[in-house]
Amino acid sequence: MAVPNSRDTLIDYCKRKLGDPVLEINVDEDQIEDRIDEALQYWQEYHYDATVRGYVKHLITATDKTNEYITVPSNVLFVNKMFPISSAFGTSTNFFDIKYQMMLNDIADLQNFAGDLAYYEQMQQYLAMLDSKLNGLPQVQWQRHGSKLFIYGDFVDDDLQIGEYLILDVYSAVDTAANTTVWNDWWLKDYATALIKQQWGMNLLKFEGVQLPGGVTFNGRQLYDDANAEIERLKERLHEDFSFGAPLMVG
Repeated sequence: MAVPNSRDTLIDYCKRKLGDPVLEINVDEDQIEDRIDEALQYWQEYHYDATVRGYVKHLITATDKTNEYITVPSNVLFVNKMFPISSAFGTSTNFFDIKYQMMLNDIADLQNFAGDLAYYEQMQQYLAMLDSKLNGLPQVQWQRHGSKLFIYGDFVDDDLQIGEYLILDVYSAVDTAANTTVWNDWWLKDYATALIKQQWGMNLLKFEGVQLPGGVTFNGRQLYDDANAEIERLKERLHEDFSFGAPLMVG
């Protein structure tokens, strides 16, 4: 069996599964390309194998500060959160800083066996809570169409400066060029085949009832209905077994 490892080989696989070259697949090549695009888009939207979690760094420019948003790579599907640039309790190295003093005492206690890791962990959680209550996290809004991440307040208040880096926790679409095994995903193959089959049936609906020489008639309705049933079954399987669930939120 030829294993699909590219867009073209996936198309060949789908056509063979529908009967080519024994049967003539009455679907235009452009229509097939469109159906492959639809299948890939749906797979990337919902299948957990279609996305990868990672981090994106962005250098703040004067344009970013004027726009009050940053542009992220187009393959980013979701922005989970933006890490705060600074923390009143986490980044200062001043001798009189509260965290400096607490950590100094913690280390002394641990060395003298007067404290333990449980106490140290509780203190870190307490400092994180103070930081969250007094400073908060950056308020952001992700606009996927346009690949823009709007950042409210921090640019105006000069909390974000030109030349600093932002770190984003993101989910990106798997690169199909670098990861050719994508094209052999069984759900994607079946879904793409079902979409092409649906298009085939839709094309033949125009000739429904037309009788050919020998008494043969086109049955595009049956093809169309069968494809719709397969598409719904595959979507249900995807959402039940291979999906993250509810869409990710950002803000």
